[in-house]
Amino acid sequence: MPKPSDTKQRILDVARELFTSQGVQRTSLQDIADRLGITKPALYYHFPSRDDLVRSIVQPMLDDGEKFLLDQEARGDAPVRELIEGFFDFNHRHRGDVVMLLAELPTLADLGLIDRVLGWRTRLTQLICGPAPTLEQQARAILALGGLQDVCMQFPDVPVAELKAAAVAGALGALGR
Repeated sequence: MPKPSDTKQRILDVARELFTSQGVQRTSLQDIADRLGITKPALYYHFPSRDDLVRSIVQPMLDDGEKFLLDQEARGDAPVRELIEGFFDFNHRHRGDVVMLLAELPTLADLGLIDRVLGWRTRLTQLICGPAPTLEQQARAILALGGLQDVCMQFPDVPVAELKAAAVAGALGALGR
């Protein structure tokens, strides 16, 4: 993915900040332009719509998540602990965007992103439990994976090594391992 121009990056940074603090639906493109000291047409030059702006903010996270999953699926034999640790690392790395997105579930649905993220959980569940997991195995995997995401958001001030150790242990416990 090419590196955005300085102006485009400034727009992304300010939009992310405003979307996180005010919500996507309550943040107008005019709010973003005003904060940056640019005109709304200048903003439209870089991003034709708010949806395009939201997609541009979350695309690096989506690309990173897809790469993680494709790498694990190609490998096929990763120990469960490594899968869980990798999923924790992904969520911790992108926790700011995850917080923004969870606050905006209708926007996520409108952009078709909820199905994609839920699909990741299904794929990870199959990597953890095999191709035909029981309902109990699926439930445990979803509890483990969702819990990892929640821990990354709930405890932003805990040192990452300490948080990772606790989260991975909890997720493995949820999986019965």
